[in-house]
Amino acid sequence: MSLKPKIVGAPIMATESPLHDLAAMIRSRTPLITVETSEEPQIVGLVRNLGRQLQVKTYRWTVTEGMQAFDPCDQPRESVASSQEVLNYVKGSFACLFLLLDFHPYLGDAVHVRLLKDIALSYNRHRSTVVLVGAQMAVPRELQSFTARFEVPLPTPDEMRGIVCDVAAEWGAQNGQREVQTTNKALDLLVKNLMGLTATDARRLAFRAVNDNGVISEADIPEVMRAKYELLGPDSPLSFELDTARFADIGGMQRLRKWLELRQGFFRGENPPKLDPPRGILLIGVQGCGKSLAAKAAAGIFGLPLLRLDFGTLYSKYYGETEKNLRKALQTAELMSPCVLWMDEIEKALSVGEDDEGLSRRMLGDILVWMSERRKPVFMVATANDIGRLPPEMVRKGRFDEIFFVDLPSSSNRREIFSIHLRKRGHSPERFDLDTVAAVAEGFSGSEIEQAIVAAMYSSYAEGRDLSEADLLNEIRQTKPLSIVMGEKVQELRTWAMDRTVAVD
Repeated sequence: MSLKPKIVGAPIMATESPLHDLAAMIRSRTPLITVETSEEPQIVGLVRNLGRQLQVKTYRWTVTEGMQAFDPCDQPRESVASSQEVLNYVKGSFACLFLLLDFHPYLGDAVHVRLLKDIALSYNRHRSTVVLVGAQMAVPRELQSFTARFEVPLPTPDEMRGIVCDVAAEWGAQNGQREVQTTNKALDLLVKNLMGLTATDARRLAFRAVNDNGVISEADIPEVMRAKYELLGPDSPLSFELDTARFADIGGMQRLRKWLELRQGFFRGENPPKLDPPRGILLIGVQGCGKSLAAKAAAGIFGLPLLRLDFGTLYSKYYGETEKNLRKALQTAELMSPCVLWMDEIEKALSVGEDDEGLSRRMLGDILVWMSERRKPVFMVATANDIGRLPPEMVRKGRFDEIFFVDLPSSSNRREIFSIHLRKRGHSPERFDLDTVAAVAEGFSGSEIEQAIVAAMYSSYAEGRDLSEADLLNEIRQTKPLSIVMGEKVQELRTWAMDRTVAVD
C-alpha cells in the first residue's frame, strides 16, 4: 500500500460541531470567551469562518501587529495597536467579534481586568464578543461570571488520517518520491496512537515516523508512543514504560496469566463486539510476593505500554491542586490509550484520615467517577498491601473485573524463584538442592528469597569462594521473614482473602 499526494500541508478545518458550539456561546450573549490552546491557526480559522457565517465584522489582534480586520473593507481608519486601545475600541463597537491572541499575560493587570469588566457590563449596548486566546488562561475572579470557556476540539480519526496523508505527501514532494509505502495495519496503528494530540503535535510526530526512510511501518509505533508521552506528560506523576514484552513471562501465577490471556484479544482488535471491554483488576497480597510483577505482566501479556501512577508525586500543599494533578494523570492515561494504568499501593492514597481535610474522599470520588465513566481502553491494575485501609466503595463488586490475591509462594514456586534469581546472578541452579532450600525457606516471600541470595553471595565473596548451598541455608535460617515477624497480620489477610478473592495460582 502507498500513500499518494493529496493536498500538501492542508490545514485541519474545524468540523461543524465546534463551529456550532462557539456560535451558540455567542448567541447566548456571552461577552467574554476564553480559549486555552497552542493551536492558534485552528482557532483563527474557526473565528474567521464564524464571522462569515454570522455576517459580523471580525477582527484579530496581536501585540506585534495590532488590530487587523479579517475583511479589509472593515479595517478601521485609525490605528488600534496596544492592548488597552483594542479594549477601548471594543467598548465603542457594535455587534462585532474580536479575537485577541496571546492575551493571557494581560489578565494579571488591574487596568486590563477593569476594561474587560466594563466591556462585559456594557454588553447590552455594544453587543460585541471578545475571544481571549492564550497558552494558559487564568481568568480573574472579577471576570468569571461573565466568561465562558471554549475547548478547541482535537482531530477526529478521519482528520488524523488526513494529517498523516498530508505529511506523507509533503515528505514525498520534498524528497522527490511520489509515494510513501505503508500497510493498512501500520497506517491504522499510527493514526490510533496519534489520537489525543493536537493537529500540530500530530503532524510533527507523523513526520518523524516518515522521515527516516519514507516508510510508515509498525516498527515506528514505539518511538511515536514514547514521543507522545513526552508531549502529554511533562511534570507528570505518571512514569511510562513501552517495552513491556519482557514482563509477559512470569513464574507461577498461572490462574492470573490465563485470565489475562483470555482478554488479550480485545486489545488486539480481535474481540467480538458484544463482549464488554476488560476494565481492570485489584491485586491484594502479602508484601513482597509479586504484586508489582503481576501488574507489569498484565501490560506484557496485553502487549501494551505501562503507565505507573505514583500517588506521592500528586500531593500539593495548595488546596485543590492534588485533585487537579490526579485528574490530569487520568486524562493523560486516556490519551495514551490503549494502555495499562498501574496504581501502586492505592490504599495509601485513599485510606480515609481525619486530618486530611477530606482530601482522600475527594480523590476517591475522582477515581470512582473515572472508573465508571471512562470510555477509552485503559486497563487499570490497582495493587494494595492492606485491605483494611481500602474504603468499601473501592472493593465492592463491579468496581473491578476481578480481585486477585497474591499469597506467599508455594514450595514449587519458591524453588522456581530460587532458580530464577540464582541464574540471574550467574549461578547454575543445578549446583544446588533447590527442593531442600525451598523447604527451609517456607514462609518466605519472593523478595525475601532474593535478598537471602544476595546476602549469601556477600558472605561467600568475603571469604573468597563461590556461593554454596550451605551459604544459602545459613542465610535463610538466620532470617525472620515477614510471615513470622508480622505473623498475625499476615494470617489475618490470608484468612480474609480465602473466600473473597481469586488466587493467582
